[in-house]
Amino acid sequence: MNEQRLTPQLARRLAEAAVTAPSIHNTQPWRFVARPADQVIELYAEPGRMLRRTDPAGRAVHISCGAALFNLRLAVSCAAAEPVIRLLPQPSDPQLLAVVRLAGPHQPRPRERDLCAAIWRRHTSRAPFTGPPLSMPALAALGEAAALEGATLFLLDEAAADHVIRQTAAAQQRLRQDPAYVADLRAWVGGRRAADGIPEQALWPPAAADEAGQEPFLDEPPPLLLHPAQLTGSPQLAVLATRTRHRADWLRAGQALQRVLLVATLHGIAACPLNQAVDAAEPGYSRGHELDSQYFGGQQPQLVLRLGYGPPGPATPRRPVSAVLRVDGMAVTRTPSRLLTSGQR
Repeated sequence: MNEQRLTPQLARRLAEAAVTAPSIHNTQPWRFVARPADQVIELYAEPGRMLRRTDPAGRAVHISCGAALFNLRLAVSCAAAEPVIRLLPQPSDPQLLAVVRLAGPHQPRPRERDLCAAIWRRHTSRAPFTGPPLSMPALAALGEAAALEGATLFLLDEAAADHVIRQTAAAQQRLRQDPAYVADLRAWVGGRRAADGIPEQALWPPAAADEAGQEPFLDEPPPLLLHPAQLTGSPQLAVLATRTRHRADWLRAGQALQRVLLVATLHGIAACPLNQAVDAAEPGYSRGHELDSQYFGGQQPQLVLRLGYGPPGPATPRRPVSAVLRVDGMAVTRTPSRLLTSGQR
């Protein structure tokens, strides 16, 4: 098998796969630099797309970029090259989150090809799930997917699910009263979206502009919060957790999230985050509504997922690859930020 060389054309194909990853409010807080001479693609965080109130420490940015990194790894494998990954390779440059090197020839395995095909079919579904409970083989596959990426997917029993729902509802009420949090939602959620953010047709309940074409959410908090209808049909609630709050574990959580979501797609399972309780535990918020780690073996909850059989969600827009990819050593624009310098929150 001949060695796969990183060309500008291949770099574009790889980036097209990477950017289909989910991100908080579809902010797409990533940028890529391809260096064909070195056979590497670098993944950078883009601080200008951080949510200053919702994500003050950059945890969600790292998880979002970790999901894109998993897609990039997978696309490299399916392009017949072996991906070698380094997380946080330069402590002096906190915006450089990972480097992927095309290390040599690789024969894609059938499972890799299946997951790669699922990249293009995966969408977040915020609608209620009305199908039967998830099957035991599907649940086992989801748990294995998280474990392969160094994370744990806790599939919640009734007591743990009740705790998560109560904490989520309480956190939601507090966040609705926070003008800065609501401002984050208004900036990225609802209305007509051409390249990023969550458009009105992807929300539940559906939101629409008024007759004059004005954007929704001008007078009331946005509805991208827990809605009673989202808990009908007994969805499976799950918490994705890691051992620490360190930045590398945030990136691992993002990779685990994307593997879980792609495996779910292969099983016909829809997924949606319910992350208010995790958001409310971020720095700057008073304590009281965070998730109790006793339900998660002392590990650190990074993301709450609602899983079930139901309608697939609509596709949300993506920025063009030309806006997020630079080739052959072109510099990435730096945005000074203290939010990406802390090793832990």
